Amino acid sequence: MRIAVIADIHSNIISLDRVLSDIDGKKTDLIVCLGDLVGYAAHPDEVIDTIREKKILTVKGNYDEAVGEELMVCGCDYTNPKDMENAAISLNWTIENTREDNKEFLKSLPKEIKMAFEGRTILFVHGSPRKINEYLKESSREAEEVMADCEADILICGHTHKPYYKMYGSKMLINAGSAGKPKTGNSKANYAVIDLYGGGAKVEIHEVDYDCESTARAIEENGLPQEFAEIIRTGKAWEDINE
Repeated sequence: MRIAVIADIHSNIISLDRVLSDIDGKKTDLIVCLGDLVGYAAHPDEVIDTIREKKILTVKGNYDEAVGEELMVCGCDYTNPKDMENAAISLNWTIENTREDNKEFLKSLPKEIKMAFEGRTILFVHGSPRKINEYLKESSREAEEVMADCEADILICGHTHKPYYKMYGSKMLINAGSAGKPKTGNSKANYAVIDLYGGGAKVEIHEVDYDCESTARAIEENGLPQEFAEIIRTGKAWEDINE
């Protein structure tokens, strides 16, 4: 069983199209999306339409929840006032520019998906099993706590926009990175492929070049904050843009 896992597309249809094309060449049996289809970039409906048309199994991300429910905050963990202001601009713009049927789709998404394969259990979430917007950063205290309590053999998450995988005793934690808004220090989109066999699992992290400049220009042309365009061009987190 080979499973491709994508996450955190954030309205970047150009990146999503390239990632799905790349996955086509990987001979996978299944694609799972870990949510945050929308936000920040300029094509929320196009991303949701693609996910729906291809019937990709998808869990709900914090941004999907905020847009689907038309909430006042996106559930993002920002402490800088400028970041919070930009996040509010993004959320309001995305709510206004997402069709009602697509909002209903976002509302309908489950917060987790469980699977079993050859006696092992796999749990797919956006942030963590404890909270939709909890960051399970590599080697963090939060990751250690979650994996100590996790009943699944393999936990697969997103939300941090940085891909990795790590063993915690006999259990594996996999972060699928971001297929639309990476924070790895380069503009390439990333995703994970998990090859499940017998009693083991092999994880591949893939990076994909795409026309990030077109995505950045669309952000600018739609009046979204300039920082969003620079994140797309550089693959840096907000806090690193002005260093």
